[in-house]
Amino acid sequence: MTQLTEKNRFWRANWGLILLTAILLGVGLANLYSACAIRMEDGIGFRPFYQRQLWFTGGGVLCMICAMMFNYRKLETLAWPLFVLSLILLVLVPVIGKEVGGAKRWISLGIINLQPSEVAKISMMILVSKVLSEGRGNLGWKDFGKAICVGLVPGLLVFAQPDLGTALIIMFILGGMILFRGVRASIVKVSLLCILVSPLLMWKLVYPNLKPYQQQRIISFVDPAAASKDALFQRNQALIAIGSGQTWGKGWMDGPQNNLHYIREKHTDYAIAVYGEERGFMGNVILLGLFSLFLLSIYATIRDAKDRFGAFLCVGVFFYFFWQILINIGMVAGMLPVVGVPLPFFSHGGTATLVNFSLIGIVLSVSMRRFVFKSA
Repeated sequence: MTQLTEKNRFWRANWGLILLTAILLGVGLANLYSACAIRMEDGIGFRPFYQRQLWFTGGGVLCMICAMMFNYRKLETLAWPLFVLSLILLVLVPVIGKEVGGAKRWISLGIINLQPSEVAKISMMILVSKVLSEGRGNLGWKDFGKAICVGLVPGLLVFAQPDLGTALIIMFILGGMILFRGVRASIVKVSLLCILVSPLLMWKLVYPNLKPYQQQRIISFVDPAAASKDALFQRNQALIAIGSGQTWGKGWMDGPQNNLHYIREKHTDYAIAVYGEERGFMGNVILLGLFSLFLLSIYATIRDAKDRFGAFLCVGVFFYFFWQILINIGMVAGMLPVVGVPLPFFSHGGTATLVNFSLIGIVLSVSMRRFVFKSA
């Protein structure tokens, strides 16, 4: 019976997730094509980011296939080695890392710049899934503290790079996974108290140690009148682009803000501004609908998972995508501070693309084996 199930497991994959991933990928690549286009007298040229993203996407698809064919249950035994490896990479970043924009976040491997913080997200999710899958009932203080430490150590190392956005994502993913597991009432009370006082502590302890450009990003959100013109320029131009799209948008590759290069970092953090200008309000509604269905398809695998470890892995993936989508769109729309969080399938990035597809592959691995005995 197990052999028959293994033979046909590919057809039991979450095909809704595969389809939605393909649609979002297509829309994202078309948007990046427009963002990287340069109009010249003899035609249209392109910034190199688009061609690189095609290579990253090809590598990402291969990672997804490998991850979905790999039995996710073996990750439970590899949780600690992978976590230690990711910490070693994070420690090496300040020593041999490549500095870009005043921050060391990448390790150059020649053909690709490895971003250890992205690797740390995966290893953290795997180890936290192992911790949370052990035991029954609501989480006690011992396992709660263990899970917090697993997220806090890489989070602090990432924050020191400095990369506030990724550090927050790591902690938000951890928080979502813990809430899904369930905790004792005493832990909830203490956590709520910490959440209430954390803004004051961050303002007094964290804010003074941020880089000047990071401080300006926060000031531009809290008190725009006190922010520098340069800090406000990027946010304002993105809002102008989105607003000018009106109902149906300016049309693909016809956005003035995009074509005149008023939108900075439009191939990374502000890719959604290009989309909003070209596709308009209705295009944004459709895109949000696609992202919502994408997240729901991951939830379907969480619901159908036959073991706790697999379910928690998918929960981690769910919150990984949920927080990145929410924070990126929120910061571009001016509803959240700018923290440099990419939008999945839209933003250019090598390591992030490989990680995105690898995580989707893990969810597919769980869905493919939902009818397979644990010994398989």
